[in-house]
Amino acid sequence: MKETTSCYSCLKRSVDNGATSEEWLGHRRATELPMTPVAFKAWRKGLGLKQKDAAEKLGLKKRVIQYYEKGARGGKDVDIPKTVELACFALSMGVEGYDGKVLPGVAEVAKPREPFE
Repeated sequence: MKETTSCYSCLKRSVDNGATSEEWLGHRRATELPMTPVAFKAWRKGLGLKQKDAAEKLGLKKRVIQYYEKGARGGKDVDIPKTVELACFALSMGVEGYDGKVLPGVAEVAKPREPFE
């Protein structure tokens, strides 16, 4: 099983080499690894971001970035939420915002639910 750090560090290269989003998502589902503090820091550094810059892009305070990279706050473990992990993925792919519209080619992967009547 691959380590989370290697997953994030190879993400951009994989997509540049022709990996589809479905292949990448399949890999992530297969490994089901949460983002670790080491992977989070590697993600930030891989994008050339300072802690302050990463905080701004993720809508967090710089101190939270420090907690995520350390993996602890006040002696207690700090987990990186799935929402932050997904935001890191989006930023890695060059996505800085999202208006909620269904993206082309994604409708087959995640079909919207039928509204209740």
